[in-house]
Amino acid sequence: QVQLVESGGGLVQAGGSLRLSCAASGIIFSLYTMGWYRQAPGKQRELVATITSDGSTNYGRFTISRDNAKNTVYLQMNSLKPEDTAVYYCNAKRTAPFRYDYWGQGTQVTVSS
Repeated sequence: QVQLVESGGGLVQAGGSLRLSCAASGIIFSLYTMGWYRQAPGKQRELVATITSDGSTNYGRFTISRDNAKNTVYLQMNSLKPEDTAVYYCNAKRTAPFRYDYWGQGTQVTVSS
């Protein structure tokens, strides 16, 4: 059974920082591209950052990293803004030899002004 469990969300003031974690189980973590997505109220889910199995990253304002020994991916969020308020979801994706796509339950991040 695959599980992705996010943690680290919460309420923070604008300009503050949070570090999200996603602990994976039930998959060979090192083979998966891991990603963080977010969904704000009334908006579509959007990509925040990804990190491939070989450590290549794609991110904007926030920093993604992974620890394969701990089966965990992180999202370091600094200089948070109220518009960063959303539910943040962890994703595990693999496309070969077959497509696998798993999601966590999400963690709420609220940034107050």
